[in-house]
Amino acid sequence: MSSHILQVQNLSKVFETENNRFTAVDSVNLEIHGDEFFTMLGPSGCGKTTTLRMIAGLEVITSGNILFDGQDFNKFSTFQRNIGMVFQSYALFPHLTVFENVAYGLHIRKVSKTTITELVNHILDLLVMSELASRFPPDLSGGQQQRVAIARALVYNPGMLLLDEPLANLDAKLRVQMREEIHRIQKDLGIMSIYVTHDQEEAMSVSDRLAVFNQGQLMQVGTPHQVYAKPQSLFVSDFIGQANYFPAHITNRNGSGVQVTLTKGLELELTSLVTLNKDEVGSIEPNFDGIVMVRPEHLSLSTSDSASLSCTVRRIMFLGSYTRYIVNCQDSRNEVFVDSPRPISGIEEGSKASIGIEEPDAILFHKGNS
Repeated sequence: MSSHILQVQNLSKVFETENNRFTAVDSVNLEIHGDEFFTMLGPSGCGKTTTLRMIAGLEVITSGNILFDGQDFNKFSTFQRNIGMVFQSYALFPHLTVFENVAYGLHIRKVSKTTITELVNHILDLLVMSELASRFPPDLSGGQQQRVAIARALVYNPGMLLLDEPLANLDAKLRVQMREEIHRIQKDLGIMSIYVTHDQEEAMSVSDRLAVFNQGQLMQVGTPHQVYAKPQSLFVSDFIGQANYFPAHITNRNGSGVQVTLTKGLELELTSLVTLNKDEVGSIEPNFDGIVMVRPEHLSLSTSDSASLSCTVRRIMFLGSYTRYIVNCQDSRNEVFVDSPRPISGIEEGSKASIGIEEPDAILFHKGNS
């Protein structure tokens, strides 16, 4: 297992032109340890790739520090940082064989021919590609080309592996296969890896921890479960998974929890509370104190109307492992998604129904005490 530590401290990147000044990354702080598979996740233009490029030395930092095992990375060139990189475009040399492509970085480092042969054969064995060593990139499938790019990044035993949207050019089925392959290789080698993607399912499935970015800011860092179950902002709750939102009035505070009332008078006792930052306070509807967020699997539907929310079922979708009900409810900001492990007897499209909320799993996003 790797014992390396990467520390990103108050990292910022400002792009300036004659007419504009744009902050792409705004005071980001991260710490990544050992053989973590760490993912930077967010929509296009959120700053995740710019952060990765600054770590790699491909982008000059505006302010802040990047330390690897206590050493200031800003004093080293990209080559000196001993980083393996895999890009969205594989950047393979079409006139070189698989073996020659993988060996290229070793030749640049002036490694002996005997050692090159040993190292390349070893990494090709690890990626189950030995039989393809004499082929040329144009003769390979997309997944095979991706494996060559990964082998080339790993063959010289880098201290860190950086992957920037490496699966974007693959079809959906192959993406799933390759993300599992990347995760297996990463854990087999015990190498610190930083993965950039906008695909939340991809990030959730392979990451030990992930960082969610938005508009240049780091919104939250945590395990996939922490970020999904305990989002610390409305943005994260909406970007990760499906979420339902109910405007709420706070009617009582009792120690660590609150009592809230929804639009039509349903009362809830909630213990998961998040104070919104100034940028998101404006998301709360006028005259309300907060927004209750509930994941679809923490709602239930029934034909009973006791202590629940009235709704009308608009759409029912059977999705294999669960059934999704899309319903209209006056208490909600938008249509409500309810996920059930099995179809609910007596409820069809157009049916009147009632929504039940699992209070321990609901989160109140609120303005704070001011």
